[in-house]
This record gives sequence, C-alpha cells and structure tokens, in this order.
Amino acid sequence: MNLIDPIVAQAAGVADIRRDIHAHPELCFQEVRTADLVAAKLTEWGIPIHRGLGTTGVVGIVHGRDGGAHAGGTGRAVGLRADMDALPMTELNTFAHASQHEGKMHACGHDGHTAMLLAAAQHLATHRNFDGTVYLIFQPAEEGGGGAREMIKDGLFELFPMDAVFGMHNWPGLPVGTFAISPGPVMASSNEFKITIRGKGSHAALPHNGIDPVPVACQMVQAFQTIITRNKKPVDAGVISVTMIHTGEATNVVPDSCEIQGTVRTFTIEVLDLIEQRMRDIAQHTSAAFGATCEFAFKRNYPPTVNHPAEAAFARQVMTTIVSDEQVVAQEPTMGAEDFSYMLQARPGAYFFIGNGDGAHRAGYDGLGHDTGPCLLHNPHYDFNDQLIPLGASLWVRLVEQWLSKASA
Repeated sequence: MNLIDPIVAQAAGVADIRRDIHAHPELCFQEVRTADLVAAKLTEWGIPIHRGLGTTGVVGIVHGRDGGAHAGGTGRAVGLRADMDALPMTELNTFAHASQHEGKMHACGHDGHTAMLLAAAQHLATHRNFDGTVYLIFQPAEEGGGGAREMIKDGLFELFPMDAVFGMHNWPGLPVGTFAISPGPVMASSNEFKITIRGKGSHAALPHNGIDPVPVACQMVQAFQTIITRNKKPVDAGVISVTMIHTGEATNVVPDSCEIQGTVRTFTIEVLDLIEQRMRDIAQHTSAAFGATCEFAFKRNYPPTVNHPAEAAFARQVMTTIVSDEQVVAQEPTMGAEDFSYMLQARPGAYFFIGNGDGAHRAGYDGLGHDTGPCLLHNPHYDFNDQLIPLGASLWVRLVEQWLSKASA
C-alpha cells in the first residue's frame, strides 16, 4: 500500500482520539463532546471552523497553497464528509475503550470515520499540496436523524460552495486494504409504514357480531408480497418487510383494531412510488372487502444513495494509486440506507466502502482478551479497525490533491 508517511507517523495519536470518541458515544444531534473535540483538534492544527450546521455539525476549511477563493485562487473546492453519531444500543465489548455510557455505542464505526478525516485534516493543513479549498464536513445524526439533510437546510452548500462531495464507510467482511466503489445506486432508500385496521370488537365465540381485523391483516401482509413479485419489474430491487403486528388483549375477545408496521427499501424513487401506491390500494381495498376501514401512513426517510458515474470513476482511479487494482472491487449494492444520499442529490460525488476486516483486530487491544462475538455493523461486539486510519486518511488526501489538480487543469 502506498500510504503517506507523515500520516502513518501520526496514526497512533489519531487512534487514541478514535478510542476516546468510542468510549464517549453520543446519539444524533447530541454530539456536543464529539463536536468540541473535533473543533479543538482542527483549531489546534490551524484550520478555521464553522459550527452549528445541523445543530452539532462542524465544518473545517483548508485552503491550498494558492489561498483558495478568498485569496484570488482557483475557487475550486471539494467536500469530504464523516459522520459522528453513535447508536442507542448497549456495548458488550470489555476492552479499555468500550462505551462508558449504558445504552449508547459506536457500533457502526462513525468514531473511525471521524478519526480518518481528522488524520487527513492534519496532513492537509500541514502540507497544503493543492490549489483550491477542501471542506471537512463532520456531520451529526446519520443514524435516523437525517443530519446531512439538516446541514443542507442550514446552508451547507451555500456557505461552502463545492464542486463535488465524497463520503466513506467502513465495511466489515471486506479485507483491510480493500476499497469498494461503483457508479449508480449503492445503498437503498429507507421508508416506514404504519397501517391501522379498524374493525368491530366482539366475543370470540360470536365472531359474526363483529368485524375481525386480524384476518384482514393476514390477507394484507400476504398481498403485499405480490407487489414485489407481480407489480414491479423483476430486475428492479425492492423489499417490503412487515416487522410488527400488534392487536388484541385477551384470547376470548375479537379486537377492535390491528396495527401493522414495517419498512420498504428500494434503489429508485420510481420503484418506491409504485410500492407505496400499491400498498395503499391493497390496504384500503382489502379492508373494505371485509367491511373494515384502515388508516395508511407511509414515511419516506432517506432516499437512495446514488453515485455519480464520473465521480465514482475518479475515486476508483485514486484508490488504485494507493492499493493494487485488484484491491479495488465492485461495490455490491446493499439495502441499508445512508443520509449521505441527500448530499449526492445536491452535488456530484460518490460514496464508497473501505474494508474493516473480519474482526480479528479486536483481540489484542488490552492483552486480556474480550468478547468474541461478530464484528458486524450495529452489533454489540463491533469495533472499528484502527489499521484503517492511515489508509483512509491517505485516500482522502490523494483524492483532494488529484481532484483539485484535475479541476484546475
């Protein structure tokens, strides 16, 4: 691997920062301590900052050797994004930097994403081997809060105009030293539905006196799957998952109502539109067929994450200057969701994966051993692999240098 030597030399110190963040996880829009730490480090390295976008967001501004647009330079700019928030779950690891806050955990590696961007920031500010400006976007509330959307609403791209924006996420199971990137959809939209079926309660021994919402719900759940198999094109990806059915209070009572909840995932808005409309039709007409009524609510959370072809191709080329061509693999689309999608709707760019390994990196942290559960995203045994810090930071730096060189050519 062609890592940048000064970044490698500073990696241990940045890993200490990463572990400190891991030990003090903060949930969406509550990343006060994390944002303070990021702001302090950027300031220490002479990087001007802007705070408060999306409540707790931090943006660092690094001008190149030409002084950036403010000094009559190229005016070109690129954005790099890292997320900062943790998950509302209890950590089961027992190493020294495990979460100190019950019910909060960095189980998705946002502590590592922040650390990689901090390592890159330190090098960029020290060397400034580029013309133009790089904006370092430390974003809150990726885990369901839509922090990217909120930063954009607060004027991210107006205050910091950039030609492109890039994001990176660690990926367990992908070997360390491997990157994955592809053009087009790489992560799905995230959506929720809630359907309340209204029937008429009765004695379970006298069901003809009521309207039972339970068989209505059963018919509805089965019918939803025909949307996937018979309404959308087979080549278009889509998932409908009914994950909750709540009804009844006693075995001898036909309930008045039944509630169904779940999620829908798609890679395109067109497929999402189709699924939402067909679900609504099925819910309403199935209820009517049984003499019941229903309330149908559909909430669209994150849109699909769709990489722009030119920016994805560019990022791939940069990756091959750091690792071999064989270590840059196709990014298999996942039905997970990511609010970086909002940034890619607003600006050209790409979102890619960096391999986090298989979890073996956890065994030697304290020399005593600890829980050996799977090191998967959103798993209580997860931990970010600190070997990625110099690799991810080197990629960020080379991407900035080559993008701004390309843009100003």
